[in-house]
Parts: sequence; C-alpha cells; structure tokens
Amino acid sequence: MASGFLWPRSYNLGMLFDQITIVGVGLIGGSVGLAARARGAAGRVVGVDRDEATIAKAVALGAIDTGTTDLAEGVANSSLVVVCTPVDRIAEVILAAAPHVRPGTRFTDGGSTKAGIVSALQGKLPANVEYIAAHPLAGSEKAGAEHGRADMFQNRVTVVIISKFGTDWERTVAVGRFWEALGSRVVLMNAEEHDRTVAVTSHLPHAVASAVAGVTPTEWLRLSAGGFRDVTRVAAGDPQLWAAIFEANRDATLSALASFTDRLAEFRKLLEAGDHAGLVQWLTEGKKVRDALGT
Repeated sequence: MASGFLWPRSYNLGMLFDQITIVGVGLIGGSVGLAARARGAAGRVVGVDRDEATIAKAVALGAIDTGTTDLAEGVANSSLVVVCTPVDRIAEVILAAAPHVRPGTRFTDGGSTKAGIVSALQGKLPANVEYIAAHPLAGSEKAGAEHGRADMFQNRVTVVIISKFGTDWERTVAVGRFWEALGSRVVLMNAEEHDRTVAVTSHLPHAVASAVAGVTPTEWLRLSAGGFRDVTRVAAGDPQLWAAIFEANRDATLSALASFTDRLAEFRKLLEAGDHAGLVQWLTEGKKVRDALGT
C-alpha cells in the first residue's frame, strides 16, 4: 500500500471492540474514551493511569467506565489497548503490558513520533500480539482529561502506520476502523515519512512559537494582539512532553529547522537590502501555502 493513502470512509461501523483499555487518561486518552463511548466503538472502556485521582476524574467525566493503577490488570481482558502516555514512554508501556494481554490483542497509540517506537518494539512482542502505530492529528495546548472532548477527532486526520515487519493487514484495518469510528479520516503512511512530515507541520511550529514567546518581554504583552496569540498559542503546551517529542524526532526536526533558518536568512537578506519586491514575493510564497490550508 502506498504511503499517504487515504482510505474511503466506512459507514455503520457499529461496535468494534467489546472492551478497550486506554493507558494514560489525559487530554488525548480522555478524548479517546469519550469518543469511543459516545460513538459506540467499544462496549466497555477501562483506564490505566499512575495517579488514582486522575482515574477518578476520568470516571466522573465519563471518559472511562472504570480504571486502575495496575497495568497488568487493566489490559488483561481488552482486545485493543490504546497507549496515550508521553511519547518517550509508549514503547516501555507496551513492552510491560504485552505479557499480560490475550492472544490477538492489538496495541495502538496517540504518539506524535513513530519510527523510534516501531524500531523499539520490532521482534519483541509475543506471538499473536501486534502494535499498529497511530497518530491522531488533534489535541490542544491544554492538558488533562477535563479538557478532553468526544468530538476531538471529528474530521481530523489520524495517521495509521504501515509496519515493515509483518503486521497482519486485517488487524491494521481493524485499528484504522477504530480511529475512523472516533470521527477521524485515516491516512496510511510509513513511520519514516510520517516523522519527516510532522517535523515540519507540527514540531517546527511549536519550536517557533516557543521562540517568539521566549524573546518577548512580559511587560510588552499588553501591546500584543491576535497575531501574537495565534503564533504563540501552542507554546503553552507541556514543556516536558514537548522536550520528549523533539528528542524522539531529533533528526527530522533538525532538518526542518535547517530549512526554516535558511528561509529566515533569506528574509533578513531582503530586508537588509531594502528589496521591496523581494519581500513581497517572499511573503506571497508563504501566503499561498497558508491559503491552501483554508480556514
């Protein structure tokens, strides 16, 4: 299957799994639970988290039916396990959970980098247990299940990764249908292409937002308007989470950063030269790409 393939939407998906487990019931995990319950994608939703208060909150919010701090207990009876921990813990969690799941269980995740996780798990899972990597392109700079939404994935792309090491196609389809049932449009890609792409479309913008915010004195914020807020919104994200993302996708992010600094150097050269026509062209090129995105 060619990477970047968008499969047609299915209809009348119905219940896909009798029980699923979500490991990490924060913003994304909470939204997965809310969407799965609201859309009937799972009969029962179990949450696993290290913090009992987080589990209690997720139950109260209706994101999960029940929860536990015991990973082995939480995954034992589910046919799908969705890992929504920070990206640097996903492989560790899957390896710890895998000995305790039933044969035929599928793991998927919400991590924003893929190649490192796929590599870390290659050849290490029990027979008849598989990892089908996924990345829902949805979220918020806010954290916690209290900010989760049942419509978080509605009409948003979720990338499902085509593995190089023999993942059963039917199981890949089943996981893709799950994300589709939550409202997503599913795109199939390989892990390396995914990581190169999101380095430009997600990871670089976060670094730029943090850089703009970081050079702005707080006493100047009273003079900021919509442009500053739009550019820096994602800089409010969790620094620990984002440091892990940058480290996990270091090479692709460095490549994206090199292209960006070249682009800024071109702007500086035009501005220093007083090249009005060149500045207009430079801005027009950026506007063309932004206009193609739509509202």
